[in-house]
Amino acid sequence: MTDNALIDRSRDISQPLEQLGADERMKETSDYLRGTIALGLLDRITGAVPSVDDVKLMKFHGIYQQDDRDLRDERRRQKLEPAFQFMIRVRLPGGVCTPRQWLKLDELARAHGGETLRITTRQTFQFHWVLKDSLRPIIQGLHETLLDTVAACGDDSRGVMCTVDPQSSRFHAAVAAMAKRVSDHVIPKTRAYHEIWYGSERVAGSGPEEPFYGRTYMPRKFKIGFALPPSNDIDVYAQDLGFIAIAGEDGLAGFNVAIGGGMGRTDQAPETYPRLASVIGFIPADQVVACADAVMTVQRDYGDRKDRQHARFKYTIDDKGLDWITAEIERNMGFAFEPPRAFTFTSNGDSYGWNTTPDGRHHRTLIIENGRLDLRLLDMIRDIARIHRGAFRITPNQNVIVAGVKDEDRPAIDAILAEHWPEIDNFSVLRRNAIACVALPTCGLAMAESERYLPSLLDRIEAILAENGLSDEPITVRMSGCPNGCSRPYIAEIGLTGRAPGKYNLYLGGGFHGERLNRMVRENVGEPVILEVLADALGRYAREREPGEHFGDFTIRAGIVRAVTEGRFFND
Repeated sequence: MTDNALIDRSRDISQPLEQLGADERMKETSDYLRGTIALGLLDRITGAVPSVDDVKLMKFHGIYQQDDRDLRDERRRQKLEPAFQFMIRVRLPGGVCTPRQWLKLDELARAHGGETLRITTRQTFQFHWVLKDSLRPIIQGLHETLLDTVAACGDDSRGVMCTVDPQSSRFHAAVAAMAKRVSDHVIPKTRAYHEIWYGSERVAGSGPEEPFYGRTYMPRKFKIGFALPPSNDIDVYAQDLGFIAIAGEDGLAGFNVAIGGGMGRTDQAPETYPRLASVIGFIPADQVVACADAVMTVQRDYGDRKDRQHARFKYTIDDKGLDWITAEIERNMGFAFEPPRAFTFTSNGDSYGWNTTPDGRHHRTLIIENGRLDLRLLDMIRDIARIHRGAFRITPNQNVIVAGVKDEDRPAIDAILAEHWPEIDNFSVLRRNAIACVALPTCGLAMAESERYLPSLLDRIEAILAENGLSDEPITVRMSGCPNGCSRPYIAEIGLTGRAPGKYNLYLGGGFHGERLNRMVRENVGEPVILEVLADALGRYAREREPGEHFGDFTIRAGIVRAVTEGRFFND
């Protein structure tokens, strides 16, 4: 164990502000995330928010400024400013949404979001194509149904995830409620959100405005999730802080705690890498909030605030050492972890079609390809929401579960599905295990297509599977338009990350349950090379696999790729 006196603190919050990164100074002087956002919204000369700092601060409010990249070159030629618009991300702890909330989301998407909604890989909704004048109407509309966008982005704790697979429903209500409790606890407490978006008056407080975060918040984003074995649908090892539910004789006993997961990396920067979370111990269920506070405190105080590429919790852990970080968490909690308890994951996908749980309720999973709800799907689910008496659950695999349906309500829901989308279940096994990020044309970070391209690439991969008699084999495929990894591509059996238009890095060997990182096998290649590599690997898989062996496991055993044992060896 590392002695505290030997811990390097030259890059963390203990240092003078002028020695830290520019974003730290921006947060410090933002007046607790207010900046000049309210003034920028009044500027009618531009479709953007004029201040660069305000653009960054709005992320803490759940808003990204973007532009239509399909039009960027043409507008430049016409000497026009970019076609600015905004993405708004909703905070939806645990992915649970009521029918009333769904109807409001639908109404706002039709009026202000280009008649489309997107389901994200973190169990929530994103509005796209939002113009500046529509920001307040959307946020105020969400408020009518007790939804908000607080901390959906920014250097804070992002939306808290929770397993929604109906096969894991024994503890779902209790754990989903805990996910919401943690989410409400860890979001920023500044009143800036209420003042800017709801028009509340600023009121002088008697205590500090941000008792936990302070003026500079977290070094980078911080992600929390709750997993209910045997489902790892939230990819708990990709979370900064993961809670893995453990059953006891009398119900929920508590949680194994996993820390340090994260998908982001940067091309041509080998010092950056994805990392899977490390399980460090067990805590009773009533200590979850204390544990979340303690873990976030360690990252707040020791995370890198000079280099944002090195600021995620995974790097703090690898720099300081897992044993030292664990001891520091225990010191903050005031008690020690118990040894981790046994658990098993069998899938990180969704259960499709109708499922019935021991309480006699029925749950219908609707496959939403790449999470994109177009007008046809909006119409269909709006009709369901008008009669549904249960809830909707948004899955980390970008699908929708119509949850808690009573016997007498099933025929009406089936009738709506048959009317709007009779072929709703006609998705291949491959497509049921595929995820894509948004990428072009709206994401400013995208280097290549993802959402718009993956369906056609899957057509070609499906042909390879059919030729080899593998059409019914579940294989996880994840595509991101850049190396940041929003679709969690680095734990897929087949992962692709964009490098340039039409060019991708190809990765193989991830764990089917999200338990192992993959490894790059081709860099910056186009579709012909991708298909050539996959045809060879899948052909060998068909001929040489062992009974029940997943494709990712086979690629390791067959020597197609070397297993990645730790994130810091990802680029070796």
